[in-house]
Amino acid sequence: MSKLHPIISVTGSSGSGTTLIKATFDAIFHRENVTAACIEGDAFHRYDRAGMKKENEAALAAGLPQPSHFGLEANLLKELEETFKNYGVNGTGRTRTYVHDENDAETYGVPVGNFTPWRDLPENTDLLFYEGLHGALVSAGVDIAKHVDLKVGVVPVINLEWIQKIHRDRSTRGYSTEAITDVILRRMPDYVHYICPQFTETDINFQRVPIVDTSNPFVARWIPTLDESLVVIRFKNPRGIDFSYLLSMIDSSFMSRANSIVIPGGKLDLAMQLILTPIILELIDRKRRVGWGANAISALEQEKA
Repeated sequence: MSKLHPIISVTGSSGSGTTLIKATFDAIFHRENVTAACIEGDAFHRYDRAGMKKENEAALAAGLPQPSHFGLEANLLKELEETFKNYGVNGTGRTRTYVHDENDAETYGVPVGNFTPWRDLPENTDLLFYEGLHGALVSAGVDIAKHVDLKVGVVPVINLEWIQKIHRDRSTRGYSTEAITDVILRRMPDYVHYICPQFTETDINFQRVPIVDTSNPFVARWIPTLDESLVVIRFKNPRGIDFSYLLSMIDSSFMSRANSIVIPGGKLDLAMQLILTPIILELIDRKRRVGWGANAISALEQEKA
């Protein structure tokens, strides 16, 4: 963790809804004049699309488990940790972009399924914002979580997560339901071992629970809307959270445990604004106070010299 160069990570699996959460963070950053350097977790995949297919085919031919993007081998996780560490120390780092679709390809001038070249993060940013699969990972030889100042988990119940992934991958990436189902099954061991444990590391979890029937996610025709959902918000450390204020501001909300509040799904953006804005402002205020202190010490040292 770094007082001078804070890091926020939003962690969730494919189809969990992290993109929606990122949009709320972007709105807060814009409103509060916070300049964020942004990293997408896909930038630290080890293989491009053709390379990943080749690795899976080789594993299948050898009778070995196929690698998945949820796991360790298919990602540059030591490099991701090093990026977080460097940003915390110097406010610098590198990232790139994985090109998912034709819109990305047109934007970056790189074919679908490939990476853009590595590029430096912008200078003089207020904080680093990460959105992806491994923002709170703690595993053998890798501890990404320890470098992050605010860790947010996005964890819809599993059937809803699958529905969202199936609809997204079919509509925007052209995959068949069968191909997506195969990916879900192949990823399950890594989901259990590397994705789920991160949500005990996160400071806040947002878990969406549909209140309509999602019994068979593989034939669902529609994604349940936010208005057809409840959201459970769990705080790892509830100290300093004004639950009375949140309950008064969010209609029909209630406490389910001493560290958890349940809200109507349609109030998710409002709840995030109320919860996250003061935390972000505190990180920025701490950064500025530390910066002022460091500048004052530097000025005194120069005077003595």
